Amino acid sequence: MKKIFKKGEILPLIGNEGIVVGALEASVQSVFTYPGTPASEIGNLFYKIKENYGIYMEYSTNEIVALESGAGTAFAGLKTLVAMKHFGANVALDALIPLAHTKPRGGMVIVIADDPSCHSSAQSEQDSRILWQNLYLPILEPSTPGEAKEFTKIAFTLSETFQKPVIIRTTTRVSHQGGPVKIGQIKIQKKKGVFKKEKERFDTMPPFVLKQKADLISLKEKIEKYLEKIGLNKISPGKIKEIGAITSGVSHLYLLESLKKFNISLPILKIDSFYPLPSKKIINFLRKKKKIIVAEEIIDLIEREVKILSKEVNPQVKILGKDIVGLVGEMNTEKTSLLLTEALKLKYQRTPKRKIKLPVKRTPRFCPGCPYWSIFNALAKEIKKEKVVFTGDIGCYMIGYFPPFEMQDTSLCMGSSLGLAHGIDKSTKQKVIAFIGDSTFFHASLPNIINIVNNQSNPLIIIFDNQITAMTGRQPHPGTPLKYKTHDGKKEIKIEKILTALGIENLTILDPIKENQLLREKIREFLKEDKLKVVICRHPCRYVNALEKAKLRY
Repeated sequence: MKKIFKKGEILPLIGNEGIVVGALEASVQSVFTYPGTPASEIGNLFYKIKENYGIYMEYSTNEIVALESGAGTAFAGLKTLVAMKHFGANVALDALIPLAHTKPRGGMVIVIADDPSCHSSAQSEQDSRILWQNLYLPILEPSTPGEAKEFTKIAFTLSETFQKPVIIRTTTRVSHQGGPVKIGQIKIQKKKGVFKKEKERFDTMPPFVLKQKADLISLKEKIEKYLEKIGLNKISPGKIKEIGAITSGVSHLYLLESLKKFNISLPILKIDSFYPLPSKKIINFLRKKKKIIVAEEIIDLIEREVKILSKEVNPQVKILGKDIVGLVGEMNTEKTSLLLTEALKLKYQRTPKRKIKLPVKRTPRFCPGCPYWSIFNALAKEIKKEKVVFTGDIGCYMIGYFPPFEMQDTSLCMGSSLGLAHGIDKSTKQKVIAFIGDSTFFHASLPNIINIVNNQSNPLIIIFDNQITAMTGRQPHPGTPLKYKTHDGKKEIKIEKILTALGIENLTILDPIKENQLLREKIREFLKEDKLKVVICRHPCRYVNALEKAKLRY
């Protein structure tokens, strides 16, 4: 097969693509992911090139399935990459913490992308690093697409050297910024894995797990020395000796921009490894400093450690960070400039926010031709909004929250619409309509549906089935028709077969565009009945349909 990347060429890549190239140069053999922005492009690119490089790659049902499947291949000795967004890390955490205690035979790298300022995440701008303080696993933070590539290669080497999973943490601007990346040697390693039984290596049952934890913690100093040896966590010299800066991730680039703007030179310690933090280097950096700027995304985790370490060596040093720029929103040059002006007592005027005057104020809209227009139109015509509770979920149908429909009263996480609907139905006399998407159905809905059936609550569940994972880039899921999939499409799992097997009798499947009048009738009919009802509104995503007509497939 034709190879996509050629050794020596320099390509303009985004950070996520840099991670893919780094994994290829590390001879990755298997890739598992569930699509979630800002990490989506990692899976998208691997999905396109997997045949070219003989890689096993799948869009797993959800993130914990991806992590467990990836762990299985790593246990069997293959090099594995698993990618997800920050909320995916929450889903995977049940497996991730015990996985840290095991010793994979093959290199295992886990990419987790945070989303400061919620550019693609409705729920919150979670800082996943705080979850990982339980893990004691190496965590690397690149700043540029080039570093994303190199850190991925380092992560695989680190994983194989210490027989532990290694995490790469990115944020939105690291994932999506563009930059030149030089392609290195890509060697394909085709081999079958072999799982060799070794209970103390893979089984986290007591008493193994306590010794495993002690062994895990004992690696900290060894890993710190290893990272020092290969040149991570560098200090850049500066002319102003009594003031320094400690940065990580994309915040480092923002600070460099601000320093250039003010024509100032400061010594900078760039933190490449959140764990283990280079404690000795931080302590030495703090000596004889009067002020230290700390720039990181999202909350003040490195800053807190710096404050603790400063008490040992330089208790008088002033630490400037989130007390100046706050804990909300992503870092930017505005914030790093504020840190510099506070530290150096410079005169600086904030850039005024541009007021963009639009002839018409716009809110988010469904795409032209989207089948969801027809679903919400039917609901709007048949229901008085104040008399019904609409429990929403994660997917394109979230746009139903905005005018003209305003039909999403709750939003927590994937699958939560059903749990909330069950609780509201059990505790009130209000009518409840739960929205759920097709990809979300497979990802996180089955336990809640089983609970609804078993404990007999009576919401109306509307399943928005556009036959693809539309919101994150139209990736396939288990229910995607085979005609929309590439060679890996082995099955098309029908949602209605699962629901029928669970004993749900009041089930209707219809096309919300072609059978809109029937949809309206079913909404009227089902809201009168005091029993569980499900309507599957099935019509392909507008863009998927266009690709099919053009004889193109994913």
